[in-house]
Amino acid sequence: MASVKFVFRTQQKDKDGLCPIYIRLIQNRQSKFISTGVKALPSQWDEKEHKLRKNFKNSSRVNAMLAQKFADAAATIADTERKHKTVSARRLKEAVKGKDCLPFFTYSEQKLKEIESNYSVNTNDIYRSQLKKFKEYVKDDNLMFDDITTDLLEAYMLYRQKHFGNNKTTQKLSMIVLSKMFRYAKKAKLIDPSLNPFIELELQVEPSKRQYLTEAQFNMVREAKFTRKSKAEMYRDLFMFSVSAGGLRFSDVVTLTWDNFNEQEHMIRKEIGKTGRIHTFKIGKTALEIIEKYRNLGQSKANFIFPAIKREDFFKLTEKQQKSITNSCNTICGTHLRKLGKDLKFPFSLSFHLSRHTFATLALNKGMRLEHVSKLLDHKKMSTTQIYAKIVNEELDKAVDAYII
Repeated sequence: MASVKFVFRTQQKDKDGLCPIYIRLIQNRQSKFISTGVKALPSQWDEKEHKLRKNFKNSSRVNAMLAQKFADAAATIADTERKHKTVSARRLKEAVKGKDCLPFFTYSEQKLKEIESNYSVNTNDIYRSQLKKFKEYVKDDNLMFDDITTDLLEAYMLYRQKHFGNNKTTQKLSMIVLSKMFRYAKKAKLIDPSLNPFIELELQVEPSKRQYLTEAQFNMVREAKFTRKSKAEMYRDLFMFSVSAGGLRFSDVVTLTWDNFNEQEHMIRKEIGKTGRIHTFKIGKTALEIIEKYRNLGQSKANFIFPAIKREDFFKLTEKQQKSITNSCNTICGTHLRKLGKDLKFPFSLSFHLSRHTFATLALNKGMRLEHVSKLLDHKKMSTTQIYAKIVNEELDKAVDAYII
């Protein structure tokens, strides 16, 4: 038979120092908490008597209301247990709360559909993926909002770390969509405002590490030989092009058309996929040489500069379809670059995104001003670019330690 009692949850203290009062039921060693909607200061709660002290405003009336809620809960639990031979703590809680018990995944999946237009295809995919991973972990389609506790979230982050090697930054990112759903549900007044399992969750970010190629390593990539023209050579060229073209991201390089290129001024003008901003910038000598290498493959100005994407109707496709195609190309590119990196015996895994880091560090090492590097990278904030300046300074410190007496 289930046990029922009041609990005063000091661990959920709000900014005003008020703590919520819950009815706790325990069935088969499982605890469930039902909000009463009442909050009080610790000095206003009598833990021994399980009621509000007289220093709480209208304590008699509120205590009477709490007593009625408690009696109703106990009666509902007793009725439910009589009707069912075996009943879980959750089932008892649902019986007490009725329609107020909100299923987390049902609500979240519907909400993601509602807000889909607010975010990019990539962000929507990330949110759905994170929600799916959490659902696979709890193995419970009917998980309620108030079943999600700090302990559960901590256990989930530990699980992601042990089984998938997620670092602290990735663990923190996995909490974003979950916390968003709590905020939306609270705003719609569908769950108790005091529900906040994230308040005591320790979310940390790993120190940022930017891997990049030195100029010598970049030249090794440049001089790599291929037995014949192949996809491996083309994706190597795309990597080099990015280093010489302001660290342009893969999705933007692979979708470059001849219309984006101003041959007289050696300029690229393109809408950047990640930000949606029009980015105009001059490209370097290496990038120009690579464009010339692929010029004969372009039949018209509407064609892609690089022959990675074969769909002639690419720009007529939906954003989701375009993303699927570019992601597929990116996966193939990653396979070829990793092999190239191994062949060159690099002490790290070669990936396309290293082209962006390589551009920034090489440019700063060669004396380009920080604000110019920031402009070419199309960074919204200078503080983002300063990460690369820090890397250059660290390398300078190492050089001083190694060579200066």
